[in-house]
Amino acid sequence: MKIIPSILAILFLLSAGQVTSSAQNTNTATVEPLLVYKALQDEDCRHWVDSVMNKLSFKEKVGQLFIYTIAPVDTKRNLELLREAVDTYKVGGLLFSGGKMQTQVDLTNRAQKMAKVPIMITFDGEWGLAMRLRGTPVFPRNMVLGCIRDNQLIYEYGSEVARQCRQIGVQVNFAPVADVNINPKNPVINTRSFGEDPIQVADKVIAYASGLEGGGVLSVCKHFPGHGDTDVDSHKALPVLPFTRERLDSVELYPFKKAIRAGLGGMMVGHLQVPVIEPIGGLPSSLSRNVVYDLLTDELAFKGLIFTDALAMKGVAGNGNVSLQALKAGNDMVLAPRNLKVEVPAVLEAVEKGELSKEDIENKCRKVLTYKYVLGLRKKPHIQLSGLEQRVNSPQARDLIRRLNQAAITVLNNKNHILPLHADKAQTIALLEVGKPGETEALAKQMSRYTSLARFRLRPNQTEEENKRLRDSLATYKRIVIAVSEQRLSPYHPFFAKFAPESPAIYLFFTPGKMMLQIHRAVSHASAVVLGHSHNSDVQRQTADILFAKATADGRLSASVGGLFPTGAGVTITPKTPLHFIPEEYGLSSALLKKIDTIALDGIQQGAYPGCQIVVLKNGHVMVDKSFGTYTGKGSPRVESTDIYDLASLSKTTGTLLAVMKLYDKGRFNLADKISDYLPFLQRTDKKDITIQEILYHQSGLPSWLPFYQEVIDKDSYDGRLFSARKDAQHPVRIGTTTWANPKFKFKSEYISPVKTGDYTIQICDSLWLNRSFRKVIEEKIVEAPLKQKRYVYSDIGFILLGMLVEQLAGMPMEAYLQREFYEPMGLERTGYLPLRRFAKSEIVPSNKDRFLRKETLQGFVHDEASAFFGGLAGNAGLFSTAREVARVYQMLLNGGEIGGQRYLSKETCQLFTTEVSKISRRGLGFDKPDMEDSKKGNCASEAPAGTYGHTGFTGTCAWADPVNELVYVFLSNRIYPNVTNRKLNQLHIRERIQEAIYGAMKKK
Repeated sequence: MKIIPSILAILFLLSAGQVTSSAQNTNTATVEPLLVYKALQDEDCRHWVDSVMNKLSFKEKVGQLFIYTIAPVDTKRNLELLREAVDTYKVGGLLFSGGKMQTQVDLTNRAQKMAKVPIMITFDGEWGLAMRLRGTPVFPRNMVLGCIRDNQLIYEYGSEVARQCRQIGVQVNFAPVADVNINPKNPVINTRSFGEDPIQVADKVIAYASGLEGGGVLSVCKHFPGHGDTDVDSHKALPVLPFTRERLDSVELYPFKKAIRAGLGGMMVGHLQVPVIEPIGGLPSSLSRNVVYDLLTDELAFKGLIFTDALAMKGVAGNGNVSLQALKAGNDMVLAPRNLKVEVPAVLEAVEKGELSKEDIENKCRKVLTYKYVLGLRKKPHIQLSGLEQRVNSPQARDLIRRLNQAAITVLNNKNHILPLHADKAQTIALLEVGKPGETEALAKQMSRYTSLARFRLRPNQTEEENKRLRDSLATYKRIVIAVSEQRLSPYHPFFAKFAPESPAIYLFFTPGKMMLQIHRAVSHASAVVLGHSHNSDVQRQTADILFAKATADGRLSASVGGLFPTGAGVTITPKTPLHFIPEEYGLSSALLKKIDTIALDGIQQGAYPGCQIVVLKNGHVMVDKSFGTYTGKGSPRVESTDIYDLASLSKTTGTLLAVMKLYDKGRFNLADKISDYLPFLQRTDKKDITIQEILYHQSGLPSWLPFYQEVIDKDSYDGRLFSARKDAQHPVRIGTTTWANPKFKFKSEYISPVKTGDYTIQICDSLWLNRSFRKVIEEKIVEAPLKQKRYVYSDIGFILLGMLVEQLAGMPMEAYLQREFYEPMGLERTGYLPLRRFAKSEIVPSNKDRFLRKETLQGFVHDEASAFFGGLAGNAGLFSTAREVARVYQMLLNGGEIGGQRYLSKETCQLFTTEVSKISRRGLGFDKPDMEDSKKGNCASEAPAGTYGHTGFTGTCAWADPVNELVYVFLSNRIYPNVTNRKLNQLHIRERIQEAIYGAMKKK
């Protein structure tokens, strides 16, 4: 968090050497407040202070220590009081009580004009000007702001309050409240506090106060030593803090000590009785030298400006000569004494009697003048009244209020990951509105953008028969949202006393959090509770967006809500939060689905892969969305759901085949067409009669693969053979079950360059660039490869040709065609080829340590060598994605070519490609299928029905769609890291066992 910008940044650097740990309680090194640190070394400041001091009588110097409170009204009587305070008693500061902004500014101008020394205008604006002045921006209370996690936003808030203060001529704001409000019965602090956690309160205090001081307004932390744990209002009586010193240090004093160490400039001492520090019974802390001087000034080393709380308050008013006692205690300025005519002479008399030294008064006056200089009061300011309202109520202020309110929204709990809700117009959610008619209209309107709503309103004092009818009506819906905007809930209690629906109920409170205690039982049974704090329309719209993960909520509760929610409660929801559904609603057992976790973790434990992602959809809804393990093992990043994997041959169905199906949909070819009709280089070869259908079935006679990469290796650069059936000194690198390779070779310079230059534009790893002419070599090698018998032989070469077919028919690169037709409109942000063009390496899971060919860890570069030497864009491999996004592609296919209300393929094309099966193998038109004769020969669980279709990938991936049970299952891993010879994923049948667990969860509902 940036705490101190502009002039404070310089001051901070100057004073940084003085700052020491605030963990010490005694002998703490002095930290000069940042606002005055530089001023104390400034010759101009000293000269100005000296010149003013020389012009003041001693009585006028005493007057500089008084802050007089006056109402912002322009009556004859009030103007006379103002004249008397400023002209007769020469008070150092003014504090206006509540009223109109324009009137306060007018009186400020009058006061400054008649003053001998510019007056320090103070303000009691804990939540901005609106705390005292009508028609000014209304910011949230501190208890709400305490829920915000981004302290930079709190700093920005402080800066804006400072800007508004300066606009009306205010130099000092009696804020922030640094009290830790851990007593829910506190009648006076309550929502004025940032919360119950001393650490969080301290962080917020420093952020807000630093924003004020960064904007040129003195912050004043209050009410020292801490008014949070009391049940007495110091305006009415004297509260007692009956705590040990250890307790005070850990709770009450903690934020104040942190503020002092941060170099903040002002402190207000409250009217509190603290026996452990001040043994004289009944003496308020504001009048106690043990508290003000010994503790605050000496022990805690606070050197800033110290103010009393208002001396007219009953917590202190019963004492005689309160201003005198306050100054003797160590305060610098006394706030709001009842009677200047009595209080000022009492101070003068005490000096004459020697009860208070003249030097002490001189020092305090000099200190006050120094702060006046720093705060811009070197000369009398004049505030322009015209345009004042527009300057204060700026668009930027309104926007900040909106952002603060939205950032404070807190999702208090989220049982079974009920949030986010599924955005689906085909499903209807019940919305029960509790409050005045129309009060939650903004919420309903925004929710209607994502789902169909059935709206109900709970009226106060309904009969039991009406309540029962309403409860019965709500019970017919799978999701119930209860929006509460009414603070007084007792008239609704009979309904909620018996409201415990079987369907998930989500409560939205557009009220202060403590209001939910009135319906404690109902809330305790809620699936989710969202606290919006107010029924502000922006908050309602943001809350609706949060429900559907269209906006972020990361608030944390600043103060506990009875026994319902503790301090710090909160769940983060973002647009990346996965959708979860209750499996039982879709015929699966949550308990049995947990077996997936056991299998996945067992695979990691046994070294089958470092980490993986698993997604299971049922009826289009997420039943499982989990990540396990790490990128590469111990010490590497944990796998997250947004991490990107090399799909290997799963690229065939998630990429190439989609494009083929789209072109078929458009009538651009027939399955019986010869591929040579579209790829001329195959004409007049033994491959000229291969049909597109034969390639899709993997029965074209094409070879399984071809080692194109061998064409770039200089055969004269190494001794002996490149490969061996056993490991020896020349062949130390294992690249297959029975194949070892010699890595000590060189590349042909006509094909490979270590840098990008000229025609070397195809990057195959970090340090190697391929000549773009190599594609011609690939075509030549395909032509040269002898065609074999047309039987089932799984072939990468066939899909490389299909990729070329797509490019020819689409008139653009296949990757661009897929992005345009599928990935971009489907919102697949992390699916595509050549991922390093869009993502940092840190977001991509390494696939392999290639010790033979590319001699580096492959992270973001396709592992498959054929695809790599095709530029990473071949039809057989090269696609990168996440399990979530692969699942979305397969769900679209399962839906018959449609998802999210948009059609991508015709039903007929989806039906053809996903159901047709070869007569001589289990293969479909590009898709793999279960082997119904011998399940061990296939890649599916034995329970998978014949209609299931999908594919697997060499890197340890698979995706399967089951139209019978409306299931999608995706598993992504990097099982070939670090070694391609790791076969444990297959040997342990991890993918199949997970699929078996899914079907097992369906059998027992």
